[in-house]
Amino acid sequence: MWNNVFRSRLPVGNRVGAVVVGGDFHGLEIIRSLGRRGVPICLVDNEYCIGRFSKYTTVTVRPPNLSKEQETVDFLSELGQRMNLKGWVLFPTRDEHVAAFSRHKHMLSKVFRVPTPDWEITKWAWNKLNTYCLAKELDIPIPRTWFPLTVDEIDDIDADFPLAIKPAVKEDFFYATGAKAWRAENRAELKEMFQRASGHVGSNRVLVQDIIPGDGRTQFSSCIFMKNGVAIGSMEAQRWRQHPPEFGRAATFVESIDLPIVKEATLKFLRAINYYGLAETEYKLDPRDGQYKLLDVNARTWGFHALGSPAGVDFSYLLYADQVGEPVETCHGRSGLGWIRMVTDIPTSLGDICAGRLGVKAYLQSLKGFTVESVFNAEDILPSLAEIALLPYLVFKRGF
Repeated sequence: MWNNVFRSRLPVGNRVGAVVVGGDFHGLEIIRSLGRRGVPICLVDNEYCIGRFSKYTTVTVRPPNLSKEQETVDFLSELGQRMNLKGWVLFPTRDEHVAAFSRHKHMLSKVFRVPTPDWEITKWAWNKLNTYCLAKELDIPIPRTWFPLTVDEIDDIDADFPLAIKPAVKEDFFYATGAKAWRAENRAELKEMFQRASGHVGSNRVLVQDIIPGDGRTQFSSCIFMKNGVAIGSMEAQRWRQHPPEFGRAATFVESIDLPIVKEATLKFLRAINYYGLAETEYKLDPRDGQYKLLDVNARTWGFHALGSPAGVDFSYLLYADQVGEPVETCHGRSGLGWIRMVTDIPTSLGDICAGRLGVKAYLQSLKGFTVESVFNAEDILPSLAEIALLPYLVFKRGF
């Protein structure tokens, strides 16, 4: 395997580079953000990915596996030593790698710059049980949530249906089911789903949660580069469309907006844990009481972070620059700019139109307003061509 690596184009020059772990569209924007500024990029991904086709990718490494935490950490440490990547900045794009880099930060920091916070900080975002308990302490609104230990405790839940079943830690559940959550219409269904979900989460917990009415149009995000309690870079966004519509795995159409209330809640949460780095917090507006309720905290780049650059907040480069000691200035994203992921937005929108949730005129109007496509870029065209070729593979691997 190492012989194949060394036949690849190796980094040259003295500039500190970046190691991007994950070459899907999330990672591609990190590659483009840094590559445009001459930063060498080492892309690491065990899947067929579009990031390797970017003209900004200096070298691509395809390890046999990135799903086992210790093996991933050992592989990256050896990679950094063998390829002389000392001091390069390490960017995770998947939640399981956020956890791995956080828990093994001491080891990885012998080779790389590791922006991911220590585990005592990251755990508050990684595990929703921690997230919701801290949010309650800080008086940040959350949906009504229960933490049953056994199926018998489901009988103690006093709430109207439908209710959601979701994991405290999503990775095992998500990779096994392809879903972020399940909808239960009655108590018997809730019990059956609780037992099934418990079989997918290992030693982690299963949560029961009130379902806030509304689809992606009532979901909002606060996007932050946080340092020393200050939002160096920030942007708020509205998730107009997502797939699936109710428990969206990912956004398909997003618009930047001004929404200080979610930014302030995010700052309160991140300051409480002394957070450093990039984070996206997700909220849903509850029409029943008018509160923006915290759903998730993602301690990494997020799917639509490419929207930040045209809005005036290049999140990936802000983090890189701060890591290597370059000056960074406080900035906030402009509102009214759109991001779209066409390969998922088209089928999502067709489904919404057929279900009566979206009008044809409104859909066509939205297509006139987007600024960034998740993959297509005329100056770096090969990744979008590769995505079209890889669509059958992506459908098989991820269901889209």
